Amino acid sequence: QVQLVESGGGLVQPGGCLRLSCAASGRVRNIGRMSWYRQAPEKERELVAEITSGGMTNYADLVKGRFTISRDDAKTTVLLQMDSLKPEDTAVYYCNADIQVGRYSLPRNYWGQGTQGTGAE
Repeated sequence: QVQLVESGGGLVQPGGCLRLSCAASGRVRNIGRMSWYRQAPEKERELVAEITSGGMTNYADLVKGRFTISRDDAKTTVLLQMDSLKPEDTAVYYCNADIQVGRYSLPRNYWGQGTQGTGAE
């Protein structure tokens, strides 16, 4: 069974920083694209940042220059460094990944359970 487990959320003052981590566990053969989404109260879930297995990144315009996405060498953990946080960054942050579990299986899309991140105190 594959799981994505997020950690690192919290409450900080505007201008502060947080680092979110998401680790894949279970029967993982290969992980392709990994990404972070967020959902603020009464708003739709939106893409924050994504990174391919080759290290190519893409960011939402609202976070460019403030957030940095990265992966560990084993490519099973994705990090989101969030700097210069703003109150409008307050949301539940979700990890998402395309994961292949078997040698001949197609990748499936998985979601983490979410972690609260905020730039407001």
